[in-house]
Amino acid sequence: MLSAPFLYLFGGVIINNQNQHRSKSNDLPYNDTIRAREVLVISDTGEQLGVMNINKALETAYDKDLDLVCVAPQGRPPVCKIMDYKKYKFEQQKKQKMAKKNQTANQLKEIRLSPTIDIGDFNTKLKRGVKFLEAGDKLKLSIRFRGRMITHKNLGREVLERYAKEVKEIASVTQRPKMDGRNMFMVLEPNKK
Repeated sequence: MLSAPFLYLFGGVIINNQNQHRSKSNDLPYNDTIRAREVLVISDTGEQLGVMNINKALETAYDKDLDLVCVAPQGRPPVCKIMDYKKYKFEQQKKQKMAKKNQTANQLKEIRLSPTIDIGDFNTKLKRGVKFLEAGDKLKLSIRFRGRMITHKNLGREVLERYAKEVKEIASVTQRPKMDGRNMFMVLEPNKK
């Protein structure tokens, strides 16, 4: 592979390979990928070594068997730190995994009801909704009005309000019953523990 940037013709299209050597956008420039002529160098112990020519800074890092990492490329001059880049990347990935692990992924679960639902079916749907709410998920209740049922919106609203009343100890209503076309929706959210 050629190291200098060049243009070549591929299938009638001119391609510039200059971008192929750059690291990913979320990676920091390090060692030979730093494009500045002068950088402000911070040692691996944290002391400021001052502004140096890039070659002298790289030489200082290589003498310690470490990498020169540009931690603030937008600075004037860019700020570079001498560190073990692979160890730094590993620690960053570890932090991201821990942050992701500690996040709670609340999902929105949906239960469909009918304006003419019977008590047995209602209790079954209620038990399922309680499980969702206790697991920490939001619950969206929906009622679809078919045919002439649309003229009895009050029946659907009563079913939704009865459901909210049954789960009021573990959940609160975040969105009151609302019509959207032929559907009526209500959203419940579990109470904070």
